Amino acid sequence: MNNLEFPRIYEAFQPKILRYLTRLVGDAEAEDLTQEVLIKVNEALPGFRGESQLSTWIYRIATNAALDRLRSPSFKGVKLFSLSEDKTGGDQAVGDDRAVLAREKKPLVEKQLVREEMNECIRGHIEKLPEDYRAVLLLSEYEGLKNNEIAKILGVTLDTVKIRLHRARAKLKVVLETNCEIDWIEEIPCNVMKSIR
Repeated sequence: MNNLEFPRIYEAFQPKILRYLTRLVGDAEAEDLTQEVLIKVNEALPGFRGESQLSTWIYRIATNAALDRLRSPSFKGVKLFSLSEDKTGGDQAVGDDRAVLAREKKPLVEKQLVREEMNECIRGHIEKLPEDYRAVLLLSEYEGLKNNEIAKILGVTLDTVKIRLHRARAKLKVVLETNCEIDWIEEIPCNVMKSIR
């Protein structure tokens, strides 16, 4: 591939990588790390041989950069993503949330407070998952990648991905059921519920 294709790659992947890295390393680190990843992609693009899908190759670069950042001594466990706010689609997500909340029986302010507390609880527990579990969970449930793609991205076997995904879901389910208000569970956004069922 030549570097003339990079602008199209940037346009297609920058929002996805930013969203993924925000969820993996937090808001404070994600933008800079996204730019670092895309610079690495641009520099390595001439050597990309097409032995895997382009998306798999890019996510592998992003995951390696994120894991390096998470393991660095300077990383201080910065605040991770909010389930109700997303850098790449926050306005739409907030608007959708408001429309749903407006139709609910509880007053809007009370619903928003419950949602914020619920998000904080979930975010805190996802943040505490071991980094290997967090990465596989985010790639599967939030990025919608298949297990074989995740195996290539992480450089592990398909069985390892399945085991990590199962354990991540099980850990998250237990901590949410024991540490978050039980009546919040039905209000958890469906992509998170799907990930812990």
